[in-house]
Amino acid sequence: MHSTLFRHRVGYFFLAFFALAIGLYPLRFIGLPYEQSLLADKAADLLASPIFITAFYLHISLGGLALLMGFTQFFPRLRRRLPKLHRNLGKVYVLSVLISGSCGLLIAIFASGGIISTLGFAGLAGSWLFTTLRAYTAIRRTDILRHQQWMIRSYALCFAAVTLRLYLPLAVQVLGLDFLPSYRLIAWLCWVPNLLAAELVILPGIRPGGSSRKAAK
Repeated sequence: MHSTLFRHRVGYFFLAFFALAIGLYPLRFIGLPYEQSLLADKAADLLASPIFITAFYLHISLGGLALLMGFTQFFPRLRRRLPKLHRNLGKVYVLSVLISGSCGLLIAIFASGGIISTLGFAGLAGSWLFTTLRAYTAIRRTDILRHQQWMIRSYALCFAAVTLRLYLPLAVQVLGLDFLPSYRLIAWLCWVPNLLAAELVILPGIRPGGSSRKAAK
């Protein structure tokens, strides 16, 4: 029992650490010229588009907010002791995902690395929107277990912001791989394993043939 509790606490610590570190990451680019930001490799005509620039900054800023809001949803004490706060933070998370994910679909079209990167990031954005909406509709039906399962999937996809920023420097700076081939691979690697890991977390909680409402009680 004690070892399980210890593992949970360690897991929550790292979840919170990376959520804070990457969630606040977009703040470092405020006021910087494009050549010193995440847009350094984009063409000048794309940078001149107010639609693209607006979508890009909405995506990274609200994606960071979703990362910060989302990790708080996994603390059982918060859900039990402050249910209203839990619901309000969840609403902020859902709204942030809807805007950030929609913008992500748009900017994925212009991803470095061509069609492979575009499909990878578009798949991520679409899956993030889908899982979040399923979590929202489940809680509207008071289907708590399904809500929790879809939220785990949603946040696993949200956590792609973390794995992306871990894998890229590992591939390029540590392993010495070329940027574009690495980026094409990481456009998929940053979220597909996360989703598979979420399914492994969810699997023990699935009760075939039973009511999800009863199982959640």
